[in-house]
Amino acid sequence: MHLLRLLFILFIATACSKESDPDPPASIFYFPSIGSSTWETTDPASLGWNTTKIAELDAFMVSTNTRAIIVLKDGKMVIEKYQGKQLVNTTLDFTVSSNWYWASAGKTLTAAVIGIAEAQGKINLQTKTSDYLGTGWTNLTLAEENKITVFHQLTMTTGLDDGVSNRDCTDPSCLMFKAEPGTRWAYHNAPYTLLDGVIANATGKTLNNYLTDEVKSKTGMDGQYIQTGDNNVFYSTPRSMARFGLLLLNKGKWDQTQVVPQAFVNLMSTTSQSMNPSYGYLTWLNGKSSHLLPAPGQININTAITPNAPMDMFAAMGKNGQLINVVPSQKLVVVRIGDAPDTSLVPYVFQNDLWAKLNEIIPD
Repeated sequence: MHLLRLLFILFIATACSKESDPDPPASIFYFPSIGSSTWETTDPASLGWNTTKIAELDAFMVSTNTRAIIVLKDGKMVIEKYQGKQLVNTTLDFTVSSNWYWASAGKTLTAAVIGIAEAQGKINLQTKTSDYLGTGWTNLTLAEENKITVFHQLTMTTGLDDGVSNRDCTDPSCLMFKAEPGTRWAYHNAPYTLLDGVIANATGKTLNNYLTDEVKSKTGMDGQYIQTGDNNVFYSTPRSMARFGLLLLNKGKWDQTQVVPQAFVNLMSTTSQSMNPSYGYLTWLNGKSSHLLPAPGQININTAITPNAPMDMFAAMGKNGQLINVVPSQKLVVVRIGDAPDTSLVPYVFQNDLWAKLNEIIPD
């Protein structure tokens, strides 16, 4: 009798366990199909957005040399606007199929690629960079050079001198000692650009080929890195930028496929070092108490980098205002591309002005 009672209890417990452990829920986000130009839309009025202010956003685009703005909500397209002939000194229309450069917004894409390679065991962030590039990639002594790791390149803390005449130059003669790695933050393109060689030597593939295999084929992104002067710059359509923003919004997962490890996306969007709390892994963070300017020198500003934006926003930001803004709390992705809206190296002030306009449209 006791045995029968025990078996009955076990049967009930097993049944209840199955009932309380349903299949994983589908993603809360919409994802456009891979290989398709179709992208579902949502009427802004249905979201309670102030549609009367969208015309002012159009005027703002023209006044700031903006070629495209995209706003996604839950992955669906709510605002998608393109400007061409309306802009000064522009004779061609800019459309959904037009390509444009990401500038330093491509840094965040490179960081995601590093995260994939790390998860595959091909890159160790704490390994010295010379293990991937060989010794002599800087003008430092061997002992000094061997202190620089991939982590330092990802966080702008290599200690290399950003005060040289050409901060984009990756020749060893341009990479000089300034401080111990990890003790100084500086917005320095050259050490970042050399991550391309780290990826290629670690994976056995070119950066573009590895990106295609691991990201583009799984998300439907287009575009490629193209050598532009000393820099390796990513070019794509605006919708490709939106796809990447949506990937980050969903913690590195495209629909049901984990493309970038979630833990790595969390690190990208978390303060990476103590000198500049507004910087993660090649990604800008809002809502912090201060930020160092993305410019030569160590100018500290005791505010969030984009006070008008939601505090949990994190961003890929590039020269002349190439922007991908991700807002987890509101499930938003905002993309802006175009010519220079002002004279700053990375127009973070313009990003704040853009959010002032968006706040008039999007309710809190």
